[in-house]
Amino acid sequence: MVFWIVCAVLALSVSAIMVTPLLRARAGAAENPDIAIYRAQLDEIDRDLERGLLEPEEAERARAEVARRLLAATKEDRPGDRAGGPTKVTSAVLAVATLATAFGIYWVVGAPGYPDLPLQARLDASERMRENRPSQAALVAAAPTPPPVDATQDYLESIAQLREIVPARGDDLEGWELLAFHEAQLRNYAAAAAAQERVIALRGDQALVSDYQRLLDLKVVAAGGLVSPEAEELIRGILSRDDGNIAARYYLGALYNQTDRPDIALRLWRAIIEGGDPMDFHVASARAQAPDAAFRAGVQYALPETRGPSFEDMNAAQDMSPEDRQAMIGNMVAGLANRLATEGGPAQDWARLIRAYGVLGDLDSARTVWDEAQQVFVGSMRGMEILTNAARDAGVLTE
Repeated sequence: MVFWIVCAVLALSVSAIMVTPLLRARAGAAENPDIAIYRAQLDEIDRDLERGLLEPEEAERARAEVARRLLAATKEDRPGDRAGGPTKVTSAVLAVATLATAFGIYWVVGAPGYPDLPLQARLDASERMRENRPSQAALVAAAPTPPPVDATQDYLESIAQLREIVPARGDDLEGWELLAFHEAQLRNYAAAAAAQERVIALRGDQALVSDYQRLLDLKVVAAGGLVSPEAEELIRGILSRDDGNIAARYYLGALYNQTDRPDIALRLWRAIIEGGDPMDFHVASARAQAPDAAFRAGVQYALPETRGPSFEDMNAAQDMSPEDRQAMIGNMVAGLANRLATEGGPAQDWARLIRAYGVLGDLDSARTVWDEAQQVFVGSMRGMEILTNAARDAGVLTE
């Protein structure tokens, strides 16, 4: 109620400010300026008569003529006789129109009846939202079922056997790694996460950050993209070991974005957007969500342009002539291959090189890089997944 009273007072004040000059203008113009001139002339005639400058008859004739003109001017200036200029009715209509427009716009684009929400109340609500999130199990149960994978019957039967064999060999680390990988390939993300947890348990203190990152990916995707309290615990653990971990920073930003703190999400995402590889899954996901987070946070933010040809650019090169295609990505491929051979690089760069050779039709080189990359990333489930997808895209892996 107080809100509406304040709005009414403000609207009436603005209307008064708008209408008052119109009324003043009419009041100031209420008297014809000729009337003052004629009255001054009458006074002047009287003074000239007293000084003897005019004869009485001549003064009487002059006074009669000026009085006639004064009477005519007075009749012309009567209220309602003059056309144009604002009237009280016009001013009232303008005031009513202003009030109706203001309240009409608010009724359409505003939030009538929405309670006051101070900043501290919003922060408190966000904190309660984070504290009262459903558990991982509840989120997995409520998550939509992923679309089925087009896999051969032989492959499905092999995985079914793997599910029976691996639990029987409780300490078979390689078996659990294979099971986690293939469950993820079949989009059984909850089962893949459970297998990955077993991998981490078997490795104990030897578990790598990449192992925990793999588990984090699986938990979030199994929960339908939502970050559960269990996933948040993983995030904090990863960041305690690697403060710049891109995946953990992305998911932490996602958590804040999901709990009405887009301002914090944007700060976390900007670091990985502006310094990470645009082809990285987590960087690409942050880029996709950052504009909306910036809008909700009331921040102006433009995504930085990506540098270098993307996978889509290389696919587009397939329609070019061999000469144009070679000119477009030849230098990139040569430079990337040389850098990986001398300095190494992340799995994303190896995947990019494999795909580039596939687009160029150089399957022998793509297969060679694929073989070398497997040796480099044999201990990284996440790296192997990235490379496997690239090998399939390039046509060197058909299983």
